[in-house]
Amino acid sequence: MEGAELIIQEIQRTAEQKVQYILNEAREEAEKIKEEARKRAEVQAEWILRKAKTQAEIEKQRIIANARLEVRKKKLAVQEELIREVLSALRERLSSLPDEEYFETLVKLAREGVEELGLQEVMVSSNRRTLELISSRLNEFSSKIGAQVILGEPVDTIGGIVVSDPVGKVRVDNTFESRMERMESELRAEIAKALFG
Repeated sequence: MEGAELIIQEIQRTAEQKVQYILNEAREEAEKIKEEARKRAEVQAEWILRKAKTQAEIEKQRIIANARLEVRKKKLAVQEELIREVLSALRERLSSLPDEEYFETLVKLAREGVEELGLQEVMVSSNRRTLELISSRLNEFSSKIGAQVILGEPVDTIGGIVVSDPVGKVRVDNTFESRMERMESELRAEIAKALFG
């Protein structure tokens, strides 16, 4: 029986060694799997972190760009408001020129119209104040502009003058509004330069 027992013990010992070997292999494999999983998790965590940082940077740049755009819009709106106020003050100033200064301005504007039309007789139109001023000094006005003047009907304007042929078909609009409109971009540039440098 001793021989059989020795064989059984040897089988058990061999079986235990195989079990230990298999367990050790399994533990090593589990450690490898665990290590690979940890590395994959680290790589994925780094990727997620990089992606989050990139997205955060993009969002930050978007917010900064939007803020700059908003500041620029507000600055432009303030500048536009100031330019409008200056243009309004200019219209107010032009509409209330003292008579002598205004008369000389009308002569200059009418002379430009006469030269452009190339006529010896013209009709002038403007607001009531202007027509009354020209009417009170009609001979002087005609002499200074180098053409015979017919007074036209009053028109809606803050000042200045419309010069036309005697029947009103061809005309040169030198009212303050029309001149300001024609020179608006230049005026705006000058005002902006004066106000904002």
